[in-house]
Amino acid sequence: MFLSLLSKKEMLKFVDLAIYMVDIDGEPTAVEKRVLTKMMAEVDSIKDEYTFRFTDTIENTIAFFLETNQVVKNIVYLNLVTISMEDDLYNTSELMFLQNLQEKFEITNEKRRELIALVYAQRDLREKGLRVIKN
Repeated sequence: MFLSLLSKKEMLKFVDLAIYMVDIDGEPTAVEKRVLTKMMAEVDSIKDEYTFRFTDTIENTIAFFLETNQVVKNIVYLNLVTISMEDDLYNTSELMFLQNLQEKFEITNEKRRELIALVYAQRDLREKGLRVIKN
């Protein structure tokens, strides 16, 4: 969501974080792979440049985002939350990673709640849309 607002370099760095996120607990699930594919479609402008290998260490990638503005940090965090909430499985490693990023990105608890509410609203709209078209 809103990944198209990022610069090309920010998109590439985001994909590194997203891949790290889905790999954090072992082999990515089918749902995580689907979400990652959907996000890659949103950042279509970099698809030919990305090799699905980390372009840098996770520490350097996080450090890169520490130098960006708060809007970029919020977009990155929002999309990582989306990945973590998509498969309905509670994962401690993902939660710890997100908590670490929340602190480093200086995202307040209130902002975190707002971003999570966006994820739920998007899921609710999708579910409502499916009900409408199927009935």
